[in-house]
Amino acid sequence: MPLTPMRQILDEAAKKKYGVGAYNVNNMEQIQAIMKAAKETKSPVIIQASHGALEYSNMIYLKKLMEAAAEENPEIPVAMHLDHGPNLKTVKAAIALGFSSVMIDGSLDYDTKTAGGAHPARTFEDNIRVTKEVVDYAHGFGVSVEGELGTLGGIEDDTHAEAVHLTDPEQCEEFCRRTGVDALAIAIGTSHGAYKFKAEPKLAMDLVKEIHQRVPNVRLVMHGSSSVPAALVDEVNKYGGKLEKTMGVPVKAIQEAVGLGINKINVDTDGRLVITAAIRKVFFEKPKEFDPRKYLGPAREALTKLIAERMVEFGTAGHAGDYQPLSLAEMKVIYAAGASGGCGGCGCGKKH
Repeated sequence: MPLTPMRQILDEAAKKKYGVGAYNVNNMEQIQAIMKAAKETKSPVIIQASHGALEYSNMIYLKKLMEAAAEENPEIPVAMHLDHGPNLKTVKAAIALGFSSVMIDGSLDYDTKTAGGAHPARTFEDNIRVTKEVVDYAHGFGVSVEGELGTLGGIEDDTHAEAVHLTDPEQCEEFCRRTGVDALAIAIGTSHGAYKFKAEPKLAMDLVKEIHQRVPNVRLVMHGSSSVPAALVDEVNKYGGKLEKTMGVPVKAIQEAVGLGINKINVDTDGRLVITAAIRKVFFEKPKEFDPRKYLGPAREALTKLIAERMVEFGTAGHAGDYQPLSLAEMKVIYAAGASGGCGGCGCGKKH
């Protein structure tokens, strides 16, 4: 089975009011774990890779691994998504590899860095220009596009904003209308990376509700949504780690956001933590072990368990068989007809 357009996966989630996790990967074991969890819970899934992950895997390896994942699990709708694409060049490379969805992070200027290593925010007009350029290109291949308004704190790969800017709901309608994006990442107080918060965060749920009302046909996305469980941090440190105490986004907050209109939830740090904890445990308890299968295997199983839990918590479980996945060729026809998301994903709610 070919990869599924992310637009369809999120539209189906919106119909039944559940969230779909988007889980970052860099290697084979991560992809295997996520797909095993999806199969066990009968969940549609979004697997995503950042620009850094593409470089790490030498690009072609992720392509072939994802082809195998789709072929091995034909009953699971699965999208492959480019996370935080910095420019059109990277987007084109991802689409050439067969990705069914891309994000263009037009909120930041990735070609410029401050003395502290952060990227400055783009202007609203420049964000629209960059995002529209990607939408026009990607939709020609049937590929879904996620844009971003506002900026998050924290650091993930090369995504490091100079300052945090919550999304302005009044800008969302114009942004979605002028760009035609399928999905919109919004800043409501979440943060990238492991060190998110020192106390339980107070997220701007009122923004989720208002933005969803303003652009009901554009699928909303929460970035920086790992929960960073204290038990996982403690497990890493128990076996030699030196992680500082921190807090992530509580699952109950994510569930509340899903009820208000969020359909895509990005999770990366939790996966890294559970893998690291499992590997450290093997090295601590069996210091003579040198067979990679003996520590990557337990890491893979630990990640499978974690992802399956998130699929249940987000409401994704049980929905894999709800619909017949579209091909990118079919999605290309839909985009050409201007039928997806109202008028090309503008969020007006009308069919043209």
